[in-house]
Amino acid sequence: MQTKQRQYTSAEYLALEEVAAFRSEYRDGDIVPMTGGSLNHNRIAGNVFAFLKFMLRKTETHPYIGDLRLWIPEYRQHTYPDVLAIQGSPILEAGRTDTVLNPCLIVEVLSKSTQNYDRADKFRYYRSIPALQEYVLIDQYAIGIEHYMRAEGASWLFRSYESAAEKITFASVNVEMSVEEIYENVSFAETA
Repeated sequence: MQTKQRQYTSAEYLALEEVAAFRSEYRDGDIVPMTGGSLNHNRIAGNVFAFLKFMLRKTETHPYIGDLRLWIPEYRQHTYPDVLAIQGSPILEAGRTDTVLNPCLIVEVLSKSTQNYDRADKFRYYRSIPALQEYVLIDQYAIGIEHYMRAEGASWLFRSYESAAEKITFASVNVEMSVEEIYENVSFAETA
């Protein structure tokens, strides 16, 4: 006989997260520990964040990395995107200073344990965010980027990048970055 796992309220999760030694995500009552990052994961997320930070200075758009929590009320999800950008002022979850609601761009670095979730359910949750215009998935094991851009209504346009010579345009923040810059100092031998 299996025992049913305890369900938590969002408030209980947030209270636990404030004192936790390791971050977890909240998925409609379930608390899911986050896996540790690899060197490549960290380098890729850092490269994207640093480039956006430099290119968006003196604008009203600001990038954030890893530790800023996102609340998706429609699906009751708290998550930590690898990189996100917000145009204008962050809209905060009521009573919080560490949880936002309005990214225009989300970037996730894929890992073997989360890639299916990032491509399917998590993308469905992210699509419910009215401000979100772009979702970018970056492979850490080989050059490969999946780029989704909001189109009319509920439609999303897809483009893939598989060459270091290509350039990706983050249209929601008006920044172009080469695939080579995204993968700077990344060693695929380290993931073998």
